[in-house]
Amino acid sequence: MYEAAQVRGATWLDDYAQSRQPGAPKPLLSLPSALAPVASFQPDMLPDAISAYVMDVADRQQCPPDFVAVTAICALSALVGRKVLVCPKQRDDWTVTPNQWGAIIGRPSAMKSPSMKAALAPLVRIQQDASDSHSEALQQYKAEQKLAELEKKATEDKAKKLHQQGKRDEALAVLVEAEYEAPAPGKPRLIVNDATVEKLGELLNENPNGLILVRDELAGWLGKLAQDDYQSDRAFYLECFDGNGRFTYDRIGRGTIEIENCTLSMIGGIQPDKIAPIVRSASNGTANDGLVQRLQLAVWPDDLRQWRWRDRAPDPQARHAYEQTFFKLQGLALETDVEGDPPAWRFTPEAQALFIEWMEGINAEARESDLAPALESHLLKMPQTIAGLALLFELIEGEGGAVGIVAAARALEWADYLKTHAERLYSAAINRGAIGAALIVKRRDKLPSPFTSRDVRRKQWAGLDSTEAVRDALDVLVEHHHLTALEVPTTTKPRTDYHWHPELVPVGEVR
Repeated sequence: MYEAAQVRGATWLDDYAQSRQPGAPKPLLSLPSALAPVASFQPDMLPDAISAYVMDVADRQQCPPDFVAVTAICALSALVGRKVLVCPKQRDDWTVTPNQWGAIIGRPSAMKSPSMKAALAPLVRIQQDASDSHSEALQQYKAEQKLAELEKKATEDKAKKLHQQGKRDEALAVLVEAEYEAPAPGKPRLIVNDATVEKLGELLNENPNGLILVRDELAGWLGKLAQDDYQSDRAFYLECFDGNGRFTYDRIGRGTIEIENCTLSMIGGIQPDKIAPIVRSASNGTANDGLVQRLQLAVWPDDLRQWRWRDRAPDPQARHAYEQTFFKLQGLALETDVEGDPPAWRFTPEAQALFIEWMEGINAEARESDLAPALESHLLKMPQTIAGLALLFELIEGEGGAVGIVAAARALEWADYLKTHAERLYSAAINRGAIGAALIVKRRDKLPSPFTSRDVRRKQWAGLDSTEAVRDALDVLVEHHHLTALEVPTTTKPRTDYHWHPELVPVGEVR
């Protein structure tokens, strides 16, 4: 029996050795595209007042102009807040608050943070000026409080005398009138970086026109909201997207706080390998409550293929026009109705016809049976976003009172552009195998040869941190002849070794 086993072992070794003999390998096939193509940003997608500055920043920083443009739109939308709304239909009461949620997606060195900083500079200045004015108002308030204390003491003395004279009702009236205290001036805010939902709710009540949440890295915020302990926070932010919702929370210590208008804009940066697993969770149903789909101004542009040295002063005229647009919207003051609600503009007849045609098309496309559910949900949220953009563009360069055809047409350019970026975003979930395959090929010199799926799994590379993800990626590589899979018998169960195509053997390895 022992001799028979030896013979069988020798036979297998001969077969295995024969299988490893060099032969004519199958030709390499191109790997499938990991990401859907996207439309490039064009300067005329923005009003002239802000377009020149956006392109100037992008050129000086050598970054995609998409990053600067989306940040600028989110910041300007935050300034508009609830000063004026838009009704996308002529007779219906559907009303849109023009706050926007954006995300700029790019690798770590894609200049996301500098782009955001440059685009947000006027907003930061406006907030600083408001903070300085608040400090002066607070000093005045403190001085008035000291005077009020003296007046209160005099009132108490007066009430005491009236009471001693038996004039109880008169004394009571004097004290009741003196009980009123003017509230301290609230500190105006525009930008929030990190706050609990309870504190954010208080800030929204103090700043009813709305705020903008700015996160240098969205990954931490999105990751926190994915945890079980923060599901109530997640529900609050979901309500903030519409810009006109109400929210009530009860907390020990803070009591009950009712937020009249949850109006919040948002902008932040995130890396592709951080957003991909979050999108996959939305796509496979584990976190499909619409949070990712609310990132309507999520842009994922191609990396710049050429980098050029730039060392010049910013364009002063472009920067001045850009800043003046912020100051214009900050000072926007429109009359409210008898109930104190902001005005709501509608489309002109020509603009309305354009919007109807687009909305019929996007709804027909979103309901196609072969469309991924997550992408379908994203597209169905676009009408609110596009109506808000049309209103913003009208406020910047239109005549006002109604959203005209120029502003509507520009917003629809954004609709076509944003749709391609949404398709890329969700392709990160649909094409997981292709993305993982490309990453393994890129880092093949970090793997032994031959290697196993476990070797890849242990690397914990982004998007390849699960057995299923690694298997999908390796299957793609085998299917396209980048790898050959050989089953190797062991004392327990067979293992699969993966061998690179001769043209892909890592540098320094003997073929």
